[in-house]
Amino acid sequence: MIFANRVTAARQLAAALSEYRGKHPLVLAIPRGAVPMAKIIAAELSGEMDVVLVRKLRAPGNPEFAIGSIDESGWVYLADYASQVGASDEYIRKEVATQLEAIRQRRAQYTPVREPIDPAGRVVIVIDDGLATGATMIAALHALKAKQPKELICAVPVAPPDTIEKVSAKADRVVCLSAPMNFGAVAQFYMDFPQVSDDEVIAALSASGDGH
Repeated sequence: MIFANRVTAARQLAAALSEYRGKHPLVLAIPRGAVPMAKIIAAELSGEMDVVLVRKLRAPGNPEFAIGSIDESGWVYLADYASQVGASDEYIRKEVATQLEAIRQRRAQYTPVREPIDPAGRVVIVIDDGLATGATMIAALHALKAKQPKELICAVPVAPPDTIEKVSAKADRVVCLSAPMNFGAVAQFYMDFPQVSDDEVIAALSASGDGH
C-alpha cells in the first residue's frame, strides 16, 4: 500500500478509528511528521489534539537509525542491539542528555503558554506517520501508560510486522493500515513525504489549544 501523502494516510486512519467518534479522544502526535495527521484525525473524530514528546537515541555514525528512545520524564528504552552497533555506555549517556535537552526545548517552543493535555481516564490515540524500529512509539506509549488513560491506542499507516508485535505489548490496541514484510524506510510508502517544520507544528498546536 502506497499513500499519496500524509493527508490521505490520516483520512484513512481516521476511517479505521471511526468507532472512537463521539468518545472525545485525545489524539497525540509524535512530532514532527505526525502533527498534520493528528490534526486531521482529531477533527474527524471530534477529539482534541496535542503532542507527546519523545526522541530517538541515534546510532553512532548513523543518525537515522534508532538504538532506543527517551520520553519527557527521562525514561530510556534501549534496543537489545545497541551495543552491537557501537553504542558504548559513555556514548549512550551523552546521547540521552542531548535528546532530553532537545525535548525540553521543543516543549518550551511548542506549548509555551499551556500545560500538555492530561490523558488520564481518556481514550488516547498516539499517531505517527509510520514506524520503522518502533523505538519512539514504545517510549511514547510507556510515558502515556503511566498517566492512566482509559484506553491507549497506537495508530499508524505503515509498519513492519515485527515492529507491530513489539509495540502491541505497550498498547491496548494497534491500528496499522499496512504491514509489509519488505520494509526499508517509512518514506518509501509515500509518494509525497515532505519534512514538517517546527513552525507548522506550532501553528497546529496553537489552533488546537484555542478551546482550552
